[in-house]
Amino acid sequence: MSNASASSTSPVANRGAITACVVLAVIMQALDTTIANVALPYIQGSVSASADQINWVLTSYIVAAAIMTPPSGFLAAKFGRKRVLLVAIAGFVGASVLCGLAQSLNQIVAFRLLQGLFGASLVPLSQGILLDIYTVEERGSAMALFGVSVMVGPVLGPVIGGWLTDNISWRWVFYINVPIGALAFAGIVVFVSETKRDALAKLDWFGFGMMSLFIASLQLFLDRGEQLDWFSSGEIVLESIICAAAFYLLLVHTLTAEKSFVNPKLFLDQNFTISMIFIFVIGITYLASLALMTPYLQTLMGYPVITAGIVMGPRGLGTMLCMFIVGRLIGKIDTRWLLVLGLGLTAWAMYDMTGWTPDVSQWTIVSVGFIQGAGLGFLFVPLTTIAFATLPAHMRGDGTGLYNLSRNIGSSVGISIVSALIVENTQSNHESIAAYVTPFNHAFNAVAAQGLSPLTAAGRASLNEIITLQSTIIAYMDDFKLLMLMSLAVVPLVLLLRKPKAAPAVDHSAVME
Repeated sequence: MSNASASSTSPVANRGAITACVVLAVIMQALDTTIANVALPYIQGSVSASADQINWVLTSYIVAAAIMTPPSGFLAAKFGRKRVLLVAIAGFVGASVLCGLAQSLNQIVAFRLLQGLFGASLVPLSQGILLDIYTVEERGSAMALFGVSVMVGPVLGPVIGGWLTDNISWRWVFYINVPIGALAFAGIVVFVSETKRDALAKLDWFGFGMMSLFIASLQLFLDRGEQLDWFSSGEIVLESIICAAAFYLLLVHTLTAEKSFVNPKLFLDQNFTISMIFIFVIGITYLASLALMTPYLQTLMGYPVITAGIVMGPRGLGTMLCMFIVGRLIGKIDTRWLLVLGLGLTAWAMYDMTGWTPDVSQWTIVSVGFIQGAGLGFLFVPLTTIAFATLPAHMRGDGTGLYNLSRNIGSSVGISIVSALIVENTQSNHESIAAYVTPFNHAFNAVAAQGLSPLTAAGRASLNEIITLQSTIIAYMDDFKLLMLMSLAVVPLVLLLRKPKAAPAVDHSAVME
């Protein structure tokens, strides 16, 4: 019996077992988006990476997933959904093992790319299976379960990652995928039926190739620009040329091809276009702030990895709680007001973080993180609702893929930008502060009398350590301020969103992938 199309009169056999298997696959992928964050300082030491290089472990995964998410539907239609899902799980688990075995930065970045390539289709294919095995009346409950499984990542990821890193090794944040993946793989083999294959299914390979080349070259440009001193490097110049050329060819192909990879008619819908900008900025502010918090807590504040994971966990709880609240408010309150509230909470959290020092209390970290997560909860569902409210039903499949692609690109670009700014601003701040360390500065002479004299080697070393710490703190403040300003900058765009006449039947969980 095929589970490809459930109806209200013919329930699918072993539906509970199928649900458990696909939810396991989703949890495995969701955990991997955040579980490695708290282990980054340990991975950095093991592979001898710099502060900006180690974030490649995050961005490589996000970029690969961004590139491979849109063609997931084509692969499932061409080769069968069950077959593609099994390959994705096996490949994801295999790449996870390789990540755990990695001995160098190049190796772990390459294996994280593989993880992203295989993991990209886990969420949309699992979601498709759930939609097929439940009736229309039951799909609301099924998608609620799906949404909770997706949110397991930001809630439990930092905590589990911190515990594994502290008690065993950072390598186990990747090895943990093996038992979860094995259970999901075995269950899908036994319980899930294959879908019909469409031999006529086609993909716009040129459009897909240009989009992939554009995203990859843009990410390399951002990741390596600071290290290679931007346009003084031939590599960076080449990557910028490739990026611009690929984008131009993608744009021309999209506007002229009969059936392009990116449907240009999507951008004729004002709500969808504005929402694309919104979700891009949300991708920047959310994951970029997570990437900043890990080194801040462990390096500047000296938190043990498990403590860092615990204080970061409430951010995900805030998101989950507010998503349930917003689900009840949709249709009763104008979604545009919910968006303003979400952006306001996010901006306020970032504003508070601009005043942090390493002496900030744990309660402040937890409460501000919860508020930031709450802001995200007030953004996800309303933004999805309004993005697809005026979009024709036959275009929602293409719209969902492009919408999630925008979020993923925002996440990877945001992490790269804030990482480069931390390095650059720390250096410039160090230079500015050090300029005041002179014998002519009477205020400094009072400090020098306390064992920080620049005339001795020990005094110079202590001075440099203090100045570097202060320079780094200010650099983090500047990054948090940038994220705050970006959150506020998109608020006026709410005025351009049109209120939908009626709430459409949109799958809100799609945005959480």
